[in-house]
Amino acid sequence: MDVKSRGKLNNFGTNAVKEHHSTVKRKNISFLRSNQTCLRQLLSAAILATSLCASSNYAQTTSATQNLPTLGDTSREDLSPLAERKLGEQIMNVVRRDPDYIDDGPVAEYLNRLGNQLLDAHPDARGEAAYNFEFFAVRDPVLNAFAFPGGFIGLHTALILTAQTESELASVIGHEIGHVAQRHIARMLTSQKYDSYIPLVALALAVLAARSSPDAAIAVASGGQGLAIQKQLNFSRDAEREADRIGFQILQDGGFDPTGMVTFFGRLQASTRNYTDNAPEFLRSHPLTSERIADIQARAQGLRYKQRADGLEFFLMKSRVRVLQDPTVQGLIDAKQLFEIQLKSEREEDQIAAKYGLAYVACKQTDFIKARKLLDQAREQTARSSRQKYLLDLSSAFDSLFIDILLGSKQFDLASSAAKEAIQRLPLSRGLVYQYVEALLDAKKEETAGIFLRDQIMLYRQDAKLQNLLAKVYAAQGRQALQHIALAEAFAIQNSWTAALQQLDLARLEKDAGFYELSVIDANERDWKENHKQELAEERKRR
Repeated sequence: MDVKSRGKLNNFGTNAVKEHHSTVKRKNISFLRSNQTCLRQLLSAAILATSLCASSNYAQTTSATQNLPTLGDTSREDLSPLAERKLGEQIMNVVRRDPDYIDDGPVAEYLNRLGNQLLDAHPDARGEAAYNFEFFAVRDPVLNAFAFPGGFIGLHTALILTAQTESELASVIGHEIGHVAQRHIARMLTSQKYDSYIPLVALALAVLAARSSPDAAIAVASGGQGLAIQKQLNFSRDAEREADRIGFQILQDGGFDPTGMVTFFGRLQASTRNYTDNAPEFLRSHPLTSERIADIQARAQGLRYKQRADGLEFFLMKSRVRVLQDPTVQGLIDAKQLFEIQLKSEREEDQIAAKYGLAYVACKQTDFIKARKLLDQAREQTARSSRQKYLLDLSSAFDSLFIDILLGSKQFDLASSAAKEAIQRLPLSRGLVYQYVEALLDAKKEETAGIFLRDQIMLYRQDAKLQNLLAKVYAAQGRQALQHIALAEAFAIQNSWTAALQQLDLARLEKDAGFYELSVIDANERDWKENHKQELAEERKRR
């Protein structure tokens, strides 16, 4: 590869951030100003989850700061791990409906596998609350990451693309785990004076604003920048250093290169200098300090150097994320050009990832013959490689794209067979499960899909997507009452009681609602009405 091409390849992530930042920022600031309904839903969820009292006037940030909710009197107990988890779940119910939430099986599975590898390597990583962590990605060209209460950690696509090694990506995740494990969010809320204003309005705003600014979010920025509202939701320097220390130890125990944290933090600091001046004043927070970087450097210098070879999956996911970050016509053209440059790399992993990326672009462009050819080439090159790091026994990357290509080319029977075989090899892959059901539906095999889904629901009772897929199966079978019951179950999992009860009412009115269906409707209605009643009573208390 010539010097010019290598420069384009190495700088693509940074250039993409600069190129798209202004447009995305304008779009999302406009979104924040106009979408007050979504903000109200998010704020309401936070209030219900944490027993906090809120004001209804929060349309403008300047006026909201004078009508913020309070935590009550000073005798109230600290925010419990259960309440903190419920707060995070309620926020995630809103975030998952955001169009920029990356609902992609291979990406989600990779991030969760990487995150759990870090968690399992360090005995205290999950903290005293022992949360079940969830790691996810959001579409945004700004370097950023954030942690929600209760173990939910999000990463911007730009951050994933900018990480040059898996250790750099793991360093950000490790830092975020440190904040959650030490319950910095709960400690921050409960350490406030109870007669002072607690910035849940700002917190709700920051969830959505994180997509438009590197300085706006609920908990913490990439590598530890405060993503909170300045002077309202900032973590203390001690909390940041504590998260650095824990993240560093998690990184080391997980077998990653600890110097990856130093390298990536330096890149994040440079990015902050580029963009902080453009951020709205009320969303600014303290920058990543040189003192913290120096502290991490000092820790790293005391360790014996340990090189870690990155697995192929890291490079495949970067290719996949690059396509997902901007799936527009121009975005796909830009990604294709980058992958064509990457093909000239001397590194085998770059070549395989480039072919995979080109196959994914071709699939998105509905050129399924070309996509199949490129994917076969990537698979063949991977199979020929004798290097251990290329093994993909746990990855659904190739299988998922292959199934998408078959579905796009309307080879539904082949797609369902391929998905079934992939699930037998990777039984824990949720993305493959969803693809299998979609393939069965396209192949008009509703009965098989229904049996499979009901077995899955027995294993994963809190998976709302399974219930939504089951509703599609019942709709295809013309079983209207059961369709509405399945939709009701999906809403109930998300604690959307009003919507769940409405679906039960619709189910009761269907002509095919027999004794069994009516019994299920009555039982669920009693339970859900009681839950809804309790939440309304709690809300009235707080007014």
